[in-house]
Amino acid sequence: MTFKKPLFVTGIGTGIGKTIVSAILVEKLKADYWKPIQSGDLDKSDSLTVQNLISNTITKIHPESYRLTQPFSPHKSAALDGITIDQDTIHLPKTDNTLIIEGAGGLMVPLNNEFLIIDLIKKLGTEVVLVSQNYLGSINHTLLSIHALKSYGIPIRGIIFNGVEDISSKEFILKNTGVALLGHIPEYKMIDKTTIIDAGSHIDL
Repeated sequence: MTFKKPLFVTGIGTGIGKTIVSAILVEKLKADYWKPIQSGDLDKSDSLTVQNLISNTITKIHPESYRLTQPFSPHKSAALDGITIDQDTIHLPKTDNTLIIEGAGGLMVPLNNEFLIIDLIKKLGTEVVLVSQNYLGSINHTLLSIHALKSYGIPIRGIIFNGVEDISSKEFILKNTGVALLGHIPEYKMIDKTTIIDAGSHIDL
């Protein structure tokens, strides 16, 4: 199924698999990909990672609005680069395809002194795919993220769990939030083009 409304992939924190999930969705939907802000690792950016993990020839990788040289929160990275991120310069790229957008860190990550990732999601008018991962504290982080999205009036397409499964945690989160389950991506020993395609079979949009 193809969705023309952009989907913004965000997570309950940093390092929980947003880029992998983005690659899975891009490949499954043959969608375009856009990372508005890249902080550090410019030679192995998330855009490059997604490009190297997908197999289809339809996807277009749109250039970042900001490419920051330092691997910190965007507001700090921008300051170190001698600039200030201006949210008014960040606009959805033009495409007739479904667009998968990947955020930076979690919802409350600052882009400048007044503007957060969640504000950017609201500005862009997208639906959200929330990525969660099981660890001690993940229930709290997941519920807080969903509460924040709902308080901003941001539509949540659903939640994807990534990695080792904890049925108790997953059932609690789903029961107490009412958010749709889009799937659970199993833990893979290696992530490559083959596993990205396989992981797509675990996602139901």
